[in-house]
Amino acid sequence: MHNIFKIFFGFVSIVAINGCNSSPQPIGYGTDGCHFCRMTIVDQQHAAQIVTTKGKAYKFDAVECMVNHLKEKDSNSIAMYLCNYYTEPGKLIDATKATFLISEGVPSPMGEFLTAFDTASDAEMAQTQHGGKLFTWNELLTELNE
Repeated sequence: MHNIFKIFFGFVSIVAINGCNSSPQPIGYGTDGCHFCRMTIVDQQHAAQIVTTKGKAYKFDAVECMVNHLKEKDSNSIAMYLCNYYTEPGKLIDATKATFLISEGVPSPMGEFLTAFDTASDAEMAQTQHGGKLFTWNELLTELNE
């Protein structure tokens, strides 16, 4: 009986640890819905995702939806802020390290003209082509929350 308890406790521990894995979830473009606005996520250059410390992933069709959702969340419960970036559609990067461009020359799903770039130099090149203003993650949060 003592061994059965050990096996059961070990199994429950493994399930609990794996259930709280804080890692990104694949975005099903064309099938997943935005957690904030409920639109179907189709744009692979503008989608975003939050992963909580408990491992729950919230998917968004645009960075601005993710930022709006943050108003309802305790930032201490967030393990990762992720976003697609313009030059490599479908790939997620750390949004806190991205450079963002707000430019009417680059449309985005929610009409904020907000696009993420993996590097500042890529963002600067896009700004040269399309105009607009560059932001860091913290500057973007301030800009969108005013």
